[in-house]
Amino acid sequence: MNLLIRWALNALALWLTVQVGVGVSLARPDLGSLLIAALVVGLVNAVVRPVMVILTLPITVITFGLFLLVVNGLALALASVISPLVVDGFWGAVWGALVLSVISALLSRLFRDGRT
Repeated sequence: MNLLIRWALNALALWLTVQVGVGVSLARPDLGSLLIAALVVGLVNAVVRPVMVILTLPITVITFGLFLLVVNGLALALASVISPLVVDGFWGAVWGALVLSVISALLSRLFRDGRT
């Protein structure tokens, strides 16, 4: 059940990110596309992004963690290749990932289940 709630919150965060208009949109603006895109973004963040973080650890340390913005943008761009998500270039991916991260963190904090 917790997985479905997290998926719904990620879909809401993705929808809000699309509404902000930071270079991220949906190819078909319907609920099905939104749910598929949220699933793909979640899978990429759970599987591919940790590998990318480990591989780019030296440059991340040198840039005091700022390179993680690029890694997040690349993960979002990868998700857009295999989902109905549309990202407008590299900077659209970076800004979109930043906005999506902030909204997702706020929603997770708002709807946490009481466990600390």
